[in-house]
Amino acid sequence: MRCLGRKVEQLSEEVDSLKETLDRNSLRQQKRILEAKERAELFERANGESSHVLRIFDDEAQAMQSARSSSRMLEEAYETGVAILHKYADQRDRLKSAQRKALDVLNTVGLSNSVLKLIERRHRVDKWIAYAGMIITIVVMIVFWRLTH
Repeated sequence: MRCLGRKVEQLSEEVDSLKETLDRNSLRQQKRILEAKERAELFERANGESSHVLRIFDDEAQAMQSARSSSRMLEEAYETGVAILHKYADQRDRLKSAQRKALDVLNTVGLSNSVLKLIERRHRVDKWIAYAGMIITIVVMIVFWRLTH
């Protein structure tokens, strides 16, 4: 019995294995038939409908031309952007230089202003000293004239 059971199991395994192999082979055969049909269709198109193939090539050529054109436009836009940034940097440098010069002039004017204020104050003091000196001189002359006459 045991021997017979083992034989049945072996036969069952062998049948399963053969079924799997048969399924794989039938799938391969179906694939080959499908590929052969596709090849035949392609050959018919190539021989019979060359305009279809040319249209495909034209579409591809147009796509490549469009890609090249887009690439060229992007490069030009990039170069323009770089040029604009360089001009902005130059303009910033010029504006910084002008700002420095303006601040220097303002500092000089500020110093000049303070010096002018000092000079004006000194001039005012000198003027009061001169007026006081004149008044004292006149008073001394009047006193001297009265004493002598």
